[in-house]
Parts: sequence; structure tokens; C-alpha cells
Amino acid sequence: MLANAIISDWKKHQYKPIYWLEGEEEYFIDKVMDYAESQILNESETAFNLVVFYGKDADWANIINACRRYPMFSDKQVVLLKEAQQMRDLDKLEAYIESPLSSTIFVVSYKEKKVDGRTTLAKLLKEKGVVLSTKKLYDNQLPEWTDELIQSKGHTISGKALTLLVDHIGNDLSRIENEVDKILINLSSRKNITEDDVEKYVGVSKDYNVFELQTALASKNLPRAIQIIQYFEANPKAAPIQFILPSLYSFFSKVFMIHGLNTRDEKSVAASLSINPFFIKDYLKAANIYSYPDVEKLLLLLSDYNLKSIGINNSGTPDASLLKEMVFKMIA
Repeated sequence: MLANAIISDWKKHQYKPIYWLEGEEEYFIDKVMDYAESQILNESETAFNLVVFYGKDADWANIINACRRYPMFSDKQVVLLKEAQQMRDLDKLEAYIESPLSSTIFVVSYKEKKVDGRTTLAKLLKEKGVVLSTKKLYDNQLPEWTDELIQSKGHTISGKALTLLVDHIGNDLSRIENEVDKILINLSSRKNITEDDVEKYVGVSKDYNVFELQTALASKNLPRAIQIIQYFEANPKAAPIQFILPSLYSFFSKVFMIHGLNTRDEKSVAASLSINPFFIKDYLKAANIYSYPDVEKLLLLLSDYNLKSIGINNSGTPDASLLKEMVFKMIA
């Protein structure tokens, strides 16, 4: 079950006795847990009917006793177990999970891992409760997720602004939402987020970023590529080399795959390779300029400089110098 589906049910006052939130992506787990803690009960009910435990310090017997207690001045009580992955004797909770109280909403966060599906606990959770199993989003899923997040807040974002935002922040969903909220506060009555907004409120240059470097390389524009690298050299936090190289590798990997397709139709290529249609022209331009063997050499070159960036076969060359050297070789 998805995090949004759980919260949607709760808004309709539809509850199950047990919710088990597990996996790698803390954002979705925290979202559900925060709602359970602050929204299920009203202010007067919370004082008597909200109990919070933390796995590292929690005793399984106290948790079960809290879950088996009947609510006061309310028809529901909420019991939260946070950081359950740090709790000893977690399997002792099976006794309660097997026969839960309908008046208790027991919500457990079990971060960074998942319960072994072969265990009795996993089977009971599946039978008696709701399991939210999360995983990190892939990089190619981030633009769509961010776009949907912004739409859910009643706003839109331009394609370039979306790419700037996602490429700058990376796979940190909480930070993406925080930065989006920061932008929205400053938009006043305007509904569309532009690249100027991202530049002003997030602190990423709309003219000097990995996306613009990628565009320069796609068209073999060496002066522009060097200009961008010089900006990175003067602003080391803008785009560290450890961020630049994987982004370029991802771009040219898709260019490499375009050579294996039987079509150059923009919509078909975008759909086949999960590329944002707004940027498909850059990929196709690169595929026209760089032949199949060319792209193969570029990927090997990027791998080589990735090793150099972590000190392998490199006697201390500065990052900007490595990038300039690599770009010369790529375009040559």
C-alpha cells in the first residue's frame, strides 16, 4: 500500500489496527508517522490517547500493555513505535499482532530494512495489518515525483526549472519538498515555478549547472563547456565533480541506447528511455553528433576520470583541471 493511500484512508476515518512502515525511503515512512502523531486524534484526545515509544529504549511488554489499553474520552487511541529496527525482542510483539484491539491504531516505523518475509512476524503483519514497504526512487523517477508533488500543492513548474531543482538536490525527497515549499512561499499569487525562482530561492545557477554542461557537450560547444567548468571552479559547492561525472555518464548512457533504437521519433525515444520530453532534443542532438563508437569511447573516458576523481591514477590534479582535460578529450 502507498503512503498517500494510507493517509487518504485515515482522512476518511478508515483505520486498520496495525500499520507497519518499513524500507529504505524514510520520507514516506516519516510522512505517515507524522500524520498519525498529529492528525488522527484531535487536541483534546491526544493528551489521553497518544503513546509514543522509541525502539532503542522500548520494552515489548510495555508496548503490548499500551496497545491493549482502552481509549479514554475517545473511540480510538494511537500507539506509535518509532525506530523499531533498534528494538530488542521485536518478535515478542507477535502476541499482540495476532489478536489486536480494534480501538487501537498501532503504527510502527522500521527503517532501513524489511522484515524477513519467511518469519511468523511478517506473515502476521500481512494477515492482520497494513504493510508499507518503501524503497529509494530511481533518479529517472525523481522528476515525475517532484512534478506530482508540486501539482498536489496547486502549482506547476517549467521543465527546465524541474531539472535544475532535481539535479541540484538529488535523491533527497525531504529536502526536495522543503525547497519546493520555500519557493512556493515566495511566489505570492503566481502558480508556475520558473528557473529564475529555482536560481533565486534554492541557490542553483540557471546558466551554470550540470544540465548546461551536458547541453554544451551534446553540441560540442567547447568554449561554453570550459566557461561552465570555470564557474564550478570558482564555486566548488555548485557542482562537485562526484556529482558531475555520474550525471554526464547517465546522459551519454541514454545517448548510447538511442543508437540501439529503430526510431528517432521524439515521443517514442522519450518513452522508451524514460527521458523527460522537454529535454529529448538534447539527447537526439548528441546522438546525431556522436556516433555509436564515439559514445562508447566517451563512456570509457567518463569511467576513467571517475577513477581519477577519487585518486586512482591521479597524483593530485585539481577537480576543475580534471574536468577541463576530460572535456577537451570528449569533444576532440
